[in-house]
Amino acid sequence: MELYVQIGRPTPLVRARNLEKKLGYPGKIFFKYEGATVTGSHKINTALPQAFYAANEGVEEVVTETGAGQWGTATALAASLNNMRSKVFMVSTSYKQKPLRKQIMEIYGANVVPSPSNETEFGRKILKENKDHPGSLGIAISEAVEYALEKGYKYMLGSVMNSVITHQSIIGLETQKQLELEGEEADVMIGCVGGGSNFSGFAFPFVSGKAEMIA
Repeated sequence: MELYVQIGRPTPLVRARNLEKKLGYPGKIFFKYEGATVTGSHKINTALPQAFYAANEGVEEVVTETGAGQWGTATALAASLNNMRSKVFMVSTSYKQKPLRKQIMEIYGANVVPSPSNETEFGRKILKENKDHPGSLGIAISEAVEYALEKGYKYMLGSVMNSVITHQSIIGLETQKQLELEGEEADVMIGCVGGGSNFSGFAFPFVSGKAEMIA
């Protein structure tokens, strides 16, 4: 739990008074701000336990992919906090367009390479066909998995897995406690959905209650 505090948990639950006024809404609207974590998103919530378990198994390095860089940043920091190396295959276009995100990952100790790369068989195949390939998240995932399997390292995945939802439930559990301290109870839970881990972690702790879920 000390590591969660170190990365900025609990994150704030903020009342959106201006939004209430703009909408003419008579009730109260709150938002849970995961951007308050040191990596700027909810991704670190699952990166920490994944890195922790890998370190406990004696793994020396974790490997992953990233697009814009949020998941790569979370992985890099989590690995550093657990005294492990990390390698991040970053989609080539983002690697070029987001140098500051790359630098943050490197500050956290990650070895960041543009994908497709010459470090995997799949990457070399793509580059042979098109040396200026912009890359894609699918290619980066394929490279990360191949590299991890070849080297005997652990691959870390930031969404779509049930275990990730479990890790992300810290968002909803905190929200429940924070609402309780405010003397409030949630009527409706609203969130966006990509892979689903953020919304699930936020909303699923409320499933047994009366709150309506809107994604």
